Amino acid sequence: MPENDRAPGTDGGGRTALRADCGNCFGLCCVALTLTRSADFAINKDAGKPCRNLQDDFRCGIHTRLRTEGFAGCTVYDCFGAGQKVSGETFGGRDWRTAPETARQMFQVFPLMRQLHELLWYLTEAASLAPARSLHGEIRRSLEATERLTRLDADAFADLDVVAHRDGVAALLARTSELVRATAPRKKKRSHRGADLIAARLGGADLRGADLRGAYLIAADLAGADLRLADLIGADFRDADLSGADLTGALFLTQSQVNAAKGNGATRLSPSLSRPAHWSE
Repeated sequence: MPENDRAPGTDGGGRTALRADCGNCFGLCCVALTLTRSADFAINKDAGKPCRNLQDDFRCGIHTRLRTEGFAGCTVYDCFGAGQKVSGETFGGRDWRTAPETARQMFQVFPLMRQLHELLWYLTEAASLAPARSLHGEIRRSLEATERLTRLDADAFADLDVVAHRDGVAALLARTSELVRATAPRKKKRSHRGADLIAARLGGADLRGADLRGAYLIAADLAGADLRLADLIGADFRDADLSGADLTGALFLTQSQVNAAKGNGATRLSPSLSRPAHWSE
């Protein structure tokens, strides 16, 4: 996104705590979540049962070979920093192995914390977008309220209605999106919200300012497409070809979505996102 499209003094940063720090987590995504044998996971695993690849030090034994071993889904997953938050703060550094009485509650809190941290990712971005300056006060209040929820003690999470809170944030993000996308230099801004675009041929398409919220772009050809200022929140990019595509300034794009796609050295991303190791040069 051009510099004049961001609020003064911001660069979409402030997300350090919203990046996974596996070295300070008790392998929660490897235990708390259910795995279903598929193209993404080589095994079935029930929630609360440690993955067979999880080591005693809470590290993955096949971390460098996840894709070749059939665990591509693990390379896509992103907890937005919820893992270290639950491990180090909510449970004060007590791990589920040495303090097994914490296990059940810890595994229940983790996915809720992950949802809150994902909202913090979106709200932090929204607060940096200059075209939405009229909403910045409301966005910052929502950001602060969400942050307060992440600091609740473990018992309080049992009564937390994350769905209701998420719905409120989603409405605010939608209003933010409308203001920002209105600045895109496209005469016609078609809505593709929730559209079935599986395997769609969109190579080289001008999708600036498009509404692609929740769109199914699985295996879509987006090579060379211009996705600047497009709203991509919740869009499914599994195996989508983003080779040479321009996603700089795309709204609400996450690392998990990028990791799920295919790309190359010519794919352009915003500074807050990293180029996946499996992408071609």
